[in-house]
Amino acid sequence: MRMCIFCSTFAQKNEVMDCLPKNPAILVSSINMLLRDEEFDSLESLCNHFDTNPEQIKAYLHEAGYVYSDQQEQFKPIGTPL
Repeated sequence: MRMCIFCSTFAQKNEVMDCLPKNPAILVSSINMLLRDEEFDSLESLCNHFDTNPEQIKAYLHEAGYVYSDQQEQFKPIGTPL
């Protein structure tokens, strides 16, 4: 077992993290990694797994300077070509 550095819960090795991080930069990195590595096939399925709303995640990260690209299925800094 290993401890989740984001929420102090324990997870089995190679298991998807138990919670999403709160820090916007780490959250973006985590979401992009989980989508890129095909742990989840969409932002919606990722949010469903973590019991959160995709629109809330998009709004929270937009306030932090990130926008979601549906075509690339990842968050990018605002102003970066989508």
